[in-house]
Amino acid sequence: MSFNTALSGLQAASIDLNVTSNNIANVGTTGFKFSRTEFGDVYAVSPFGNSPTAVGNGVQIDNVSQQFSQGNFQFTDASLDLAISGQGFFVISQNEDGTDRNYSRAGEFRVNADGYIVNNDGRYLQAFPVDPLTGEVTSTSLNTTSSILLPPSTGTPLATDQVEIGVNLNSTSIPKDPALFDPSVSNSYTNSTSSTVYDSLGESHVLTYYFIKDDIGSATNPAPGDPNQWQMFTYLDGAPIDVTGGNVINHPDPTGAPNINQVAAQFNFNPDGSLASTTPALIENTSIALANGANPLTIVHDFANNNTTQYAANFSVNTLNPTGYTTGRLTGIDISEDGLIRATYTNGVSSPIGKVALADFPNSQGLSNVGATSWDETQASGAVLAGEAGSGRFGLIQSGALETSNVDLTQQLVNLITAQRNFQANARSIETSNTLTQTIIQIR
Repeated sequence: MSFNTALSGLQAASIDLNVTSNNIANVGTTGFKFSRTEFGDVYAVSPFGNSPTAVGNGVQIDNVSQQFSQGNFQFTDASLDLAISGQGFFVISQNEDGTDRNYSRAGEFRVNADGYIVNNDGRYLQAFPVDPLTGEVTSTSLNTTSSILLPPSTGTPLATDQVEIGVNLNSTSIPKDPALFDPSVSNSYTNSTSSTVYDSLGESHVLTYYFIKDDIGSATNPAPGDPNQWQMFTYLDGAPIDVTGGNVINHPDPTGAPNINQVAAQFNFNPDGSLASTTPALIENTSIALANGANPLTIVHDFANNNTTQYAANFSVNTLNPTGYTTGRLTGIDISEDGLIRATYTNGVSSPIGKVALADFPNSQGLSNVGATSWDETQASGAVLAGEAGSGRFGLIQSGALETSNVDLTQQLVNLITAQRNFQANARSIETSNTLTQTIIQIR
């Protein structure tokens, strides 16, 4: 019996040595979680209870459990290096279609030849679908996750459809006659400003605004002597464009041709300098034809909501923000702490393409280790729980960082010595039992 008891101790100590050696070997493995050997004694139980003098039958390995404590962060220069500060796991798939999922804490990701974000083993990082404009997650079910495919290197252009513009028009400006307006003659208008707008092909155009203080009682001014009235003309690439529903004003053509009729917008201000009204109420150029084959432009000019005033101060542009942008070249990927993945382009556009999916389990220690620092769901772990970073126990995502192994090397070296001593002690027990047996055999 003593041989079997000591042999069970040898086997247990050997497994403990193997577990400790594995921990030490993976001290530099990203996302690795150390294991702990858990022992239990072996005791024969009689149907009618044990004798007070009964002796145990040795030791057994009850469990080799992984400890999912947080590892330290190692910061890197790679934006696709990710670390989780919390209890969540990255969801990875062995297939491009997102099936056959595993779970990992190792965040060493890169882009493969097909443009997908994968880990060092070629497994695909999974993400929740998001709204392409707001970046809000549309579903947090693992069944709706997909592999993250980077967008094309060239971003799609967006045509300008609105300009947020706010100006101050100097109330002390000298009045001028809109019927004499000529954009090529600087003293025929009061002030001007320009902005760059884009068509559906991404080609840029120069949109220019001309402002004329109109209070001299001309044919275009129905209220002569009103010092709070202005006319505004719009030009695109030097060509006049009409404001739908505005005032028709006949004025010289800068090319020297006969006068042209152009529709301008009218501004009326209150005595306190605030904007009272515009004619039309919605200042808009509609269906501006372009010669390059792009779609006609329709541009709304929002002066009313952008602090347009008439004060006794120099002309100034307080707001000038057109929508739209040209084509752009993909410059990088940005991942926020809540896992939102954005593609950034040279044209300043940042487009959301997905949100990193995280998983959690009721009992992480019940996960099945499948190698490559990844785990599978088991009955012991409980059903997987999916969610976003920053919610529940999932934790936050740190881009440009890796979670190092949670192995305490000093502790493991002490464990190694302890396991070695246990092995030696059990070997000595076998040696002692052998000596006793030899003594008994030699009795005559």
